[in-house]
Amino acid sequence: MKLSIVSPLFALSIVHAAPAVIEKRATVQGFDISHYQSTVNFQGAYNSGARFVIIKATEGTSYLDPDFSSHYSGATSAGLIRGGYHFAHPDESTGSAQATFFLANGGGWSADGITLPGMLDIEYNPSGATCYGLSESAMVAWIQDFVNTYESKTSRYPIIYSTNDWWTECTGDSTAFHTTCPLNVASYNSAVGTIPGDWPYQTIWQNADTYAYGGDSDIFNGPLSGLQKLATG
Repeated sequence: MKLSIVSPLFALSIVHAAPAVIEKRATVQGFDISHYQSTVNFQGAYNSGARFVIIKATEGTSYLDPDFSSHYSGATSAGLIRGGYHFAHPDESTGSAQATFFLANGGGWSADGITLPGMLDIEYNPSGATCYGLSESAMVAWIQDFVNTYESKTSRYPIIYSTNDWWTECTGDSTAFHTTCPLNVASYNSAVGTIPGDWPYQTIWQNADTYAYGGDSDIFNGPLSGLQKLATG
């Protein structure tokens, strides 16, 4: 079964004439890391309540994160649900080529209950034009190429990580993926803010660029059972 988005918990209770009360929704702490975090306290994170981590695996079609294997092993040993992510370079090669490289180097998925579908990190160009020199339509086509390749080889749609600003500027706020790919949106504020691309909600919210045990803070939008469902498919 293909799973694209895990539903959040929205509970609205109305008692007689009393005002509507929005109950606190369940969330799960997680984090994401790369080689920039050479020391990560996986067990400390788990003991503090974190239950998942997303680990950088690849970039473009030639870069392998040198700490991916040790990070992945450390996460597994600590009991964390884990998955890999790929930093996209849409100006260098096709989406299909980069998805294939990612899948061959840590980005795969298996139905073992502890592996998240891979994540496509598509955001600001760190060394050039914000949108990598692609038009809105060309960017959407590139992402679709990556998504289609990943899904065809794993039966799962990848998570898409981005920001509202980048997605709006570089894809024209495309709605092509909101029914298939779970969204991880970065917003370093007290609330998640605007959700791009007609996604009804975020599956994961990267809410801070620091985390006590290493990397960036991520919040899964739902209970632990929803996170486990995202992993199992």
